[in-house]
Amino acid sequence: MLEDLSDKLGSAFQSITGRSKISDVNIAEAVRQIRRALLDADVNYEVAREFTKSVKEQAEGSNVLQSVSPGQQFTKIVYDELVTILGKEHEGIRYAATPPTVILIAGLQGSGKTTLTAKLARYLKEQNHSPLLAAADVYRPAAIDQLKTLASQIDVPVHSIEEKDAIRVAKESISEAKKLACDVVIIDTAGRLHVDEAMMNEVADIKKKVNPNETLFVVDAMTGQDAVNTAKEFNERIEFDGVVLTKMDGDTRGGAALSITSVVEKPIKFMSTGEKLDAISEFYPDRMAQRILGMGDVVSLVEKAQKQYDEKEAQKLQSKIKSDTFNLDDFYQQLQQIKKMGSISDLVGMIPGMNKALKDVEVGDDAFKPIEAIINSMTIEERMEPKVINGSRRRRIANGSGTTIRDVNDLLKQFEQMKKMMKTMSKMNKMGRAMQSLKDMPMFGNR
Repeated sequence: MLEDLSDKLGSAFQSITGRSKISDVNIAEAVRQIRRALLDADVNYEVAREFTKSVKEQAEGSNVLQSVSPGQQFTKIVYDELVTILGKEHEGIRYAATPPTVILIAGLQGSGKTTLTAKLARYLKEQNHSPLLAAADVYRPAAIDQLKTLASQIDVPVHSIEEKDAIRVAKESISEAKKLACDVVIIDTAGRLHVDEAMMNEVADIKKKVNPNETLFVVDAMTGQDAVNTAKEFNERIEFDGVVLTKMDGDTRGGAALSITSVVEKPIKFMSTGEKLDAISEFYPDRMAQRILGMGDVVSLVEKAQKQYDEKEAQKLQSKIKSDTFNLDDFYQQLQQIKKMGSISDLVGMIPGMNKALKDVEVGDDAFKPIEAIINSMTIEERMEPKVINGSRRRRIANGSGTTIRDVNDLLKQFEQMKKMMKTMSKMNKMGRAMQSLKDMPMFGNR
């Protein structure tokens, strides 16, 4: 996520890092490179201009503190400005005083709008809400079936009708929610391949009829400035309350994320980072700024981990690590928990310094498959006590898993090294060192 921008900003800081003081010369060079990095990232020209202007003014007017280096202080200035253009503070959903809360979803066709509707429902269900989905995209072939299929995966009801009457669907869904005791209604509206009058009028009419508590505009982050321009047109017509950025996992530049709030003056409320229904999270400007600057996002990582691990399981795991009884079966179970936390590449980006450390290593969602195949080819005895795995057993495991003996050897070696490291870990801030050891494991393709 935003790797290209992160790399280029890192390069821009080199003209400041290591200097004994901040001077007009090195400030000018750093700001010039930052402006180029932002424009290369497809950030809106005016946003980039104002950003670099503010950074330059603050850097030139700052007194370097004795406790920090010039590079650290300049990084702090850029970080603060990033937080500002990303929206300053996190803004969540505004709920109705009297249920149901009505959320209207709008956006172009292809932005991931229908899938986002289901993702949001799943997210709200985890927050102890009871959502109902309204299938008001009555024109696109199979749109209603798609929404019903997604809703069935998360056990959420859908309201739809046979007629192509989006306004009726939206209005009836509120009454249906009250009957079913659902406290949130999420209305999926029709999109087009481009902005047109018919689509705008329909969304505006639905909004007028149902008076939603939240109108969210869904936009494909990978479309850069096109996303920003479309958001501007939508906002002028229907005045939405917030933005949802989809396909953030494929956005290496960051133009939409860095421009949209400043241009439309509306907050980014959610972002989606994958195809799975759990690949959605609330948007925090400060956390995103940290990730852009390569600082990771440990807070979000911990929050994801807390959803998967209960206290008893954590204590049991810690006990096994301390007593040196952590085995390959335990390791396999931990891999399954990690996979539930979301996209592997997204998780790596949350660990400070890991994107840089794994820059030339492809980390995909299939990264764990070779390891899983190897462990699944072992007997229970071999999982519990890896030391019994001799040469003939390694050959059998390799053949059974479709890997090589070298892959099996690498896994066993790395597992023993990880056990030793895990035994010495006692604080969260050492997680980065543990994840660093994964770099050379077979799942990352290194030999």
